[in-house]
Amino acid sequence: MESEVVEQLGVRLEPLRSSHLPGKASPKSPKAENHPTYREAPKVTANGVHDIEDRILRMTGYYGYYPGYSSHRRDEGSDSHAETPASEASRERSSYQICASVVLKVLGGLLVVLCVSSSWVGTTQVVQRTFKSFSCPFFISWFSTNWNILFFPLYYSGHVAITREKQTPIQKFRECSRLFGEEGMTLKLFLKRTAPFSILWTLTNYLYLLALRKLTATDVSALYCCHKAFVFLLSWIVLKDRFMGVRIVAAIMAITGIVMMAYADGFHGDSIIGVALAVGSASTSALYKVLFKMFLGSANLGEVAHFFSTMGFFNLIFISCVPLILYFTKVEHWGSLSSLPWGYLCGVAGLWLVFNILVNVGVVLTYPILISIGTLLSVPGNAAIDVLKHEVIFSVVRLAATCIICVGFLLLLLPEEWDTVTLRFLATLADKKSEEHGEELTESSIHTRSRSRANGAVSIPMA
Repeated sequence: MESEVVEQLGVRLEPLRSSHLPGKASPKSPKAENHPTYREAPKVTANGVHDIEDRILRMTGYYGYYPGYSSHRRDEGSDSHAETPASEASRERSSYQICASVVLKVLGGLLVVLCVSSSWVGTTQVVQRTFKSFSCPFFISWFSTNWNILFFPLYYSGHVAITREKQTPIQKFRECSRLFGEEGMTLKLFLKRTAPFSILWTLTNYLYLLALRKLTATDVSALYCCHKAFVFLLSWIVLKDRFMGVRIVAAIMAITGIVMMAYADGFHGDSIIGVALAVGSASTSALYKVLFKMFLGSANLGEVAHFFSTMGFFNLIFISCVPLILYFTKVEHWGSLSSLPWGYLCGVAGLWLVFNILVNVGVVLTYPILISIGTLLSVPGNAAIDVLKHEVIFSVVRLAATCIICVGFLLLLLPEEWDTVTLRFLATLADKKSEEHGEELTESSIHTRSRSRANGAVSIPMA
């Protein structure tokens, strides 16, 4: 009976004699049998287990365990450490490229800002120069709007030169006509979508030119900047945009500037009429922009060029009758066509077209906020020309009104999350100051200890 138990035990212990457990010495070595140790390096067995950690994980049923898990983790850690210098180099290279692209975009934006402000100042000044010999504002507006037809051909030429696409102008025109709908531009959509925008465009330009006959270029350009406040108010009411307290303050400042501008000459004469015309131009411009956002949404540069050229065609076909009516009714009378100041007229139309192209192209090339700043810079530009060339003397009330309107315009350019960004920036500055203060205290304490040691002083620690 005892022999049977021993034999059974021998059978059960046989696999342990022939197998080799990790962490134990081999039974073939006598030294290992006499002095067993568990600190030897683990060896790989046939079943893929690498060390005791893997055996324990397998026995406990660790979720997601597979043989060789711990060794793979160690290998991955070593690989990640080995790739750290290369990843740091690539990260530095990518950050350098990002910084370079941002710098180029900002520099290009500053150049576009100068061009936008210069073209708008030039348009305003040339219009006033034209009024000295040809005081027909609607004809000037109609003639300048016809030049919008050139917008799409100029865009197509630049697009082909840059991308070198083999696409005919008609194919590109049809592709960009998707702005009107998936079916493209039909006669019904042409009249339905183009007519209201073309009318608002004509009213904006016509009222702006009428205001230039009553006020200085500085006053008109400053009052026109109020269109930004009107866009915010209409977007808040109609489009349900986000409410922002700072923009409400900016709108109030714009209205305050308008009232002060009207009050500058005592609410009578050409001043109040000119202010009303300029505010009307800013209002129709704001309505144009809000309706464009509502019905047409966001459009790319090709679609915008298509839309401007379409408005030019509509103006040439359907609004050409208005200058004729004004001519025969003696409202805007001119002599023969040869006596017209074609040089000034072409100059106004060309500068106006350049301004519209730069505004829409600049949004693609750089930051939109820079384009708005370019429009705002037309105010000091016109003021400099009025003072130096036309010797205009501005009253204190007009200067204060202009400054209030400009400050309100700048407040409207603040992003929606400007408050959180500002608080985060201030918190970062406070952290940096506290760290610098801590470093200064550490340096001063080290300097004090070194001086005490040099003087032979011994500090006795308190019990």
